[in-house]
Amino acid sequence: MIQDRQVKKLHRLLSSGKTLVESALRTGMSERTARKYRSMEQLPSETRTARTYRTRQDPLESIWPSIEERLVESPGLQAKTLLEWLCREHPGVYDQSHLRTLQRRIKQWRGSEGPAKEVFFSQVHHPGDLSASDFSDMSGLDVTIAGQHYAHMVYHFVLTYSNWEAISNV
Repeated sequence: MIQDRQVKKLHRLLSSGKTLVESALRTGMSERTARKYRSMEQLPSETRTARTYRTRQDPLESIWPSIEERLVESPGLQAKTLLEWLCREHPGVYDQSHLRTLQRRIKQWRGSEGPAKEVFFSQVHHPGDLSASDFSDMSGLDVTIAGQHYAHMVYHFVLTYSNWEAISNV
């Protein structure tokens, strides 16, 4: 199968003045193939069409509803664990050769129907750009000093880049 890099090299050699035969030999393809790619304006990867048919029957098709049931109950189950269960439930039908197929199916299921993943947005703080501050009413704590109720507020200040903070009694 001809790779994109071979065709790119073929075009480069032809544009530098090499003959078709010499360029084909240097790129590892036959003269006829080189002639074909010389006239084409596409790379081999661009000409291939995706396969829409199955090459073999899905071995998990009959058992998938019960696997899906277990995944709904315990979304953290791994393919190896499920395969061990399948091998115990159906001896001789499923073995280690089905692991990769099961992993793919579970990955598809998690992407389409599995539990939602928590989304994180990274925050980049720059020095001197941002700070946070707030006042907190501490009256509800019932602080007493020498038997007297101490109603007070606290001011909290934080520089977000360095996490330097200061607290003062107001």
